[in-house]
Amino acid sequence: MPQDINVLALVKGSERYVFLYDDASKAETLRVLGRFASNPDLSFTWYDAAVLSQKIRQQSPPAPHIGRPRRFDLPATTDSEEA
Repeated sequence: MPQDINVLALVKGSERYVFLYDDASKAETLRVLGRFASNPDLSFTWYDAAVLSQKIRQQSPPAPHIGRPRRFDLPATTDSEEA
């Protein structure tokens, strides 16, 4: 099954920032946005990183949770189960 590639682009004047990522590399892409924003040689700002990271989170489904179940994934207990 082919992997879907997400495309995210930002145009700032004559500069073009284009990010290609799959759902499995979403976290790494978010880190790259931060590295770009902290680089004083680029016109890419923290505001740009914030806007693009929001778009990444909206486009991609959440990563599956691995390991211990999260608190909100646990079934609710009732009084009869606690006794």
